[in-house]
Amino acid sequence: MEPLIKMNQVSKYFGDFQALNKIDLDVNPKEKIVICGPSGSGKSTLIRCLNRLEEHEEGTITIDGIELTDDVKNLEKIRAEVGIVFQHFNLFPHLTILENLTLAPIWVRKTKKKDAVDLAFHYLKRVQIAEQAHKYPGQLSGGQKQRVAIARSLCMKPKILLFDEPTSALDPEMVKEVLDVMVQLANEGMTMLCVTHEMGFAKKVADRVIFMDEGKIIEENTPDEFFGNPQHQRTKLFLAQILH
Repeated sequence: MEPLIKMNQVSKYFGDFQALNKIDLDVNPKEKIVICGPSGSGKSTLIRCLNRLEEHEEGTITIDGIELTDDVKNLEKIRAEVGIVFQHFNLFPHLTILENLTLAPIWVRKTKKKDAVDLAFHYLKRVQIAEQAHKYPGQLSGGQKQRVAIARSLCMKPKILLFDEPTSALDPEMVKEVLDVMVQLANEGMTMLCVTHEMGFAKKVADRVIFMDEGKIIEENTPDEFFGNPQHQRTKLFLAQILH
């Protein structure tokens, strides 16, 4: 099986600071990967490099057989296949929920408006907020906004979904409603890379858990091995701090 994502010796700098240090990572179709690590370890930078929200300076990134470069045509193809859900929702506040969901399919995928609306309602039903379609983001709770953000990504019918700490800005009681949607997507075979500290979610759905520190992948393993038998001292310390 050819990997859907291939990262080979990928490095990324912000000035003198090296955010990613020679990352090698292959992700297979339908694989679910959870990326964890301390603040500043490079987790979000790794995710953002996968659809070129951040440009890597060294190494190669290939998505579904297409190398990620400055080539605009290739970048558009890749971005159409790679959805991303951010920590702070990134919804357009002046557009209704329905308009937020139909914008990209109409403009990027050239979907007819009626078909885009049907698709939007399909995914709003899936995340259980179809009744909010004509409201504005400011009228929704944090958990509802994040479910809208997930539905918006799904409307593009991506092959890969990236999650950048999707629950960290939410009140604790709203976290479960978002994780439930993510678990459902995982069970349906969506290829997913999730930056998160929700270790219960990692144990439940991840095929692999990756631990990063100082821009490097320090350890990767199955959830059972990662949590039950961590190999690296830095991993042990991290788990001791978050699994209290």
